[in-house]
Amino acid sequence: MHLLQDALNNGFGIQWFANNDDCNLCVRSGGVCGYNQDVGSFSCYFSDRPHQYTCDDNGNGNGGVFIRQRHVKLIIGVSTGIAGIIVSSLVIFYIGKRCRVHKLNQQSNHIVNKFVLTHGSLAPKRYNYHEIKKITKSFREKLGQGGYGIVYKGKLPDGQLVAVKVLTETDENGEEFINEVASISRTSHVNIVNLLGFCYERKKRALVYEFMPNKSLDKFIYKSGSEAHLEWEKLYNIAVGVARGLEYLHRGCNTRIVHFDIKPQNILLDQDFCPKISDFGLAKLFKKKQSMISMLGARGTIGYIAPEVFSRNFGGVSHKSDVYSYGMMLLEMAGARKNVEIEAIQTSEDYFPDKIYEHVLLEDKKLDDLMTEENEETARKMLLVGLWSIQTAPSERPSMTKVVEMLEGSFQSIQIPPKPVLSSPRLSGQQFSSSFSVNVEAENSTESYPLPISKHHLCGLMLEERHVEIKTPQALTKSNSCS
Repeated sequence: MHLLQDALNNGFGIQWFANNDDCNLCVRSGGVCGYNQDVGSFSCYFSDRPHQYTCDDNGNGNGGVFIRQRHVKLIIGVSTGIAGIIVSSLVIFYIGKRCRVHKLNQQSNHIVNKFVLTHGSLAPKRYNYHEIKKITKSFREKLGQGGYGIVYKGKLPDGQLVAVKVLTETDENGEEFINEVASISRTSHVNIVNLLGFCYERKKRALVYEFMPNKSLDKFIYKSGSEAHLEWEKLYNIAVGVARGLEYLHRGCNTRIVHFDIKPQNILLDQDFCPKISDFGLAKLFKKKQSMISMLGARGTIGYIAPEVFSRNFGGVSHKSDVYSYGMMLLEMAGARKNVEIEAIQTSEDYFPDKIYEHVLLEDKKLDDLMTEENEETARKMLLVGLWSIQTAPSERPSMTKVVEMLEGSFQSIQIPPKPVLSSPRLSGQQFSSSFSVNVEAENSTESYPLPISKHHLCGLMLEERHVEIKTPQALTKSNSCS
């Protein structure tokens, strides 16, 4: 009792030993583990840093953890969560990409298998993209570039030189691409380019053609920018060869093929200047008994498109549409100049077919004073056939069979054709203000861009308000003016 009274009067000290690893760690680090009544937890006291660390009293005698350790664990937890989210996102993206690739593979394989099943042994060889890279030596030598892709020189394992057309990647389902493969695979003619193989691997597509060392016809027929001028005999033989190739497409195949894009750039020349019709990307197949073709919109290149392709008011679309394109090309070959100027803003009466008709045929003027009489007759024959071929009404144009007959016959047997109604066209800047949109492919560009044109006239043609796919020549003269 005396001791208790003495303790109450004089006071006493209490020592409490926490059985706690954190407090033991505090003591080992030079601190003193105490109790903070304000926060209800143990605190680790230092002489220079009081209240630096605290221990939570969880009631089990184990104490808590240091605040620093809690921060570290919090950071680790947050980092782990973020890393988990990132990894999960990458996994989902990878799986989604694999699914899309698998779907594209299935789609491309379905289209190709259907094509192979339909054509059997006529189907050309299918290459994978790795083989295409090997054939072209990783696309080392570029031969040319167009609106749909780039052409590279290549060599097959057997040493044969080839031209590989690598198409611009697209999200389309590949039916247009297979259409070109199908069109060419159906043909076998000396004046049709020979397709040796193709590649269709998801969005990567390529066509393997026989190599044409003399490139395309446009390099030789224009006075400005030509690599060389062809002799009239060679030029005439090329005209006849192209006519025979078109006659074969229209009549010689089990299924008729209308090319829809006959122009000098699509006529390739081999080492002997034998012409080969190429680029069947816009071609359309139809049964031999059909006389007209049903299709949406228009297709072709400005300056070579038949009137009925733009507007059905001029008649139905048929193989005669190719005859019109051939006629415009023939006039260019004989006149050594381009027939259209899409960049011309001001009106001009120097429309090429008009000038040919009036000055050469009606006024009997020479194309060139240096021409021999034989060459002059050949040139006039080509001009007459060209003017017959560009008659406005499809029914007034000759078939390609008749064209071959006229070219191989005598000049005197060909009558002077009527002057085409759609001549002296004007194409003013004001008429380019409408919202009517046309997809234009430039020969010297891989881009397609919208060209606003008037829905009233384009080179004299009444246009229907609809979406039209056309292409424009690479370089154009001031010869076109629309009225």
